[in-house]
Amino acid sequence: MGANLIIHTFNYNTKSLASIFIFVLNMSKSIIPLLLISILIFSCQDNPDEDHSSYNSISTYMPVKLITDLDALSQVEKNMLPHLFEAADIMNDLFWVQAYGDKESLLASISNPKLRAFAEINYGPWDRLNDNAPFLDNVELKPLGSNFYPSDMTKEEFEELGLLDEKGLYSMIRRDEVGKLYTIPYHEFFREKLEEVSGHLLEAAEICEDVELKKYLQLKSKALLTDNYTESDIAWINMRNNTLDIIIGPTEHYEDALYNYRTAYEAYILVKDKAWSKKLEKYVNLLPQLQAELPVSKEYKQETPNTDAAQLNAYDVIFYAGDCNSGSKTIAVNLPNDEEIQIKYGTRRSQLKNAMKAKFDHILLPISDILIEKNQRKHITFNAFFSNTMFHEVAHGLGIKETINGKGSVREALGETFSALEEGKADILGLHMITQLKEKGLIEEGELMDYYVTFLAGIFRSVRFGASSAHGKANMLRFNYFKDHNAFTRNNDGTYAVNFEEMKKAIIELSSLIIKLQGDGDKARVQEMMTNNGVIKEALQKDLDRLSDASIPVDIVFEQGLDVLGMN
Repeated sequence: MGANLIIHTFNYNTKSLASIFIFVLNMSKSIIPLLLISILIFSCQDNPDEDHSSYNSISTYMPVKLITDLDALSQVEKNMLPHLFEAADIMNDLFWVQAYGDKESLLASISNPKLRAFAEINYGPWDRLNDNAPFLDNVELKPLGSNFYPSDMTKEEFEELGLLDEKGLYSMIRRDEVGKLYTIPYHEFFREKLEEVSGHLLEAAEICEDVELKKYLQLKSKALLTDNYTESDIAWINMRNNTLDIIIGPTEHYEDALYNYRTAYEAYILVKDKAWSKKLEKYVNLLPQLQAELPVSKEYKQETPNTDAAQLNAYDVIFYAGDCNSGSKTIAVNLPNDEEIQIKYGTRRSQLKNAMKAKFDHILLPISDILIEKNQRKHITFNAFFSNTMFHEVAHGLGIKETINGKGSVREALGETFSALEEGKADILGLHMITQLKEKGLIEEGELMDYYVTFLAGIFRSVRFGASSAHGKANMLRFNYFKDHNAFTRNNDGTYAVNFEEMKKAIIELSSLIIKLQGDGDKARVQEMMTNNGVIKEALQKDLDRLSDASIPVDIVFEQGLDVLGMN
């Protein structure tokens, strides 16, 4: 199945922009009016009289028309899409509440259409690709707990209270009429909207011919109204033959930067690329071997991955909503996050191939032309980019999930530092696994240097998202570790070159360090590392500024929906 992502750049003068904006507002609302956003993004540079810094920031998004070959779907599956799109679109509304609060009030307060579009992209008034810096006047710094918690709540107040659902994945924290904190489950807080989502999923299930997919949709519709996702997660993992898929509900913890407890609503609608997925099957049976060969002592790798249920698949995405659509766009997913389900039933590592290819072509390659030494640019390949991303997701399922010293799970022991270190583990451990498999001849494509140089270029791409997120801190931890261990050299002309042997050594040593920190539950050491090395330092920032000066986009934004797919 060949997917096509069409890249559009629009250049309109600001005089015509206002009429376009009014016209679109008067249109019936589509799923996401991203054509408008595409116009706004690329008009921001056209008016020399504008001096708001965010006008430059908005131009860092490359508009992408999100399509795929729908011939891979049956007519029944195509008939299901309107119901799935309706369900997925509501995740935008729910995430807006979790990330900011009252979407309509915020957007109504923004008179400038460019800034309004930028707020839509960021799901709030903070620039997610600039360390969540406010881009509107009179807006305070983004609360670490987003809108999951009252903005005036202190950690001390919360921790002293000992709420019944203090660490709940699926609850909001609010104050009662006398100011006392209390928890309210998502299924109660968002009841009206979730009933709509549930109804749309049941409508899709009613016409679905795939037995496993039908069961999953039915269970997911129920789970959204109860916050009990175990059965639906298991049903999702057990689906093997479906071409059409949807991931929907409260999933990732990243938006809760205060504690990393609460999960955020999101949705993906996916079309399986069965040809590419077939190529990935061979790696599943290697998971026990990869676990056994981790560069740590036995006590840190006693857990055994479940190869019976582990899955590696490639998909084209036809819709993003909510958390995964905010700021930088996800290009791979490793789910479910429930560690008990992972151990018993396995995980599915989903590679989002069309979004990945768009970022490679329009962001990574131009970055390489500026920051990678000329004679190493031949090592920048899409295969290496795809594989590095894939093994990042595989690595989430390896290593250790329970501490070896009685501190409970790694997530519990590390608290708010867990996500950043886990992402760092996945990055470096994925590269370690590629090294092992390549040297054994189990990966045939390309040279090992391809994966290393592409990996380095990938750091420059992803670190432009900033260092405030878990992924951002992981990027900088890895970059600074490589720098300190001579894994790369910065040349006098401002380009970087991988030092092959030093890179191999640094990969092993950093992999070992991170797994041990997780197994020991050493939160204090992790905090120290993140404080010292989880930041963008001045020298690197100057090089990243060169990418901005060259007008290389930081990320992509989607034009998506049934109209884009040619179904309306």
